[in-house]
Amino acid sequence: MGLKKLTEKISDYHARLESGKASKIKPTHVTKVLGKLQAKESALKTEIAATEHGEKRQRLARKLEIAQTQIKRAKHLLQAIS
Repeated sequence: MGLKKLTEKISDYHARLESGKASKIKPTHVTKVLGKLQAKESALKTEIAATEHGEKRQRLARKLEIAQTQIKRAKHLLQAIS
């Protein structure tokens, strides 16, 4: 699953939380998405370390930043629904 799709899932879960439908969010689903985000973060760090081209490194660094932000959001969401 791509970073964009994972971001959409976390945004959808946050929208449900804000609208009062948090009971419909299963913690196992959030945990699964969180695991995928952490795997993506690890893969991006490895790819950044192996890349020498400046523009590609910048693009990957931006993706890493997005992944880290989404990990924080997923952890916050998990705490809110637990």
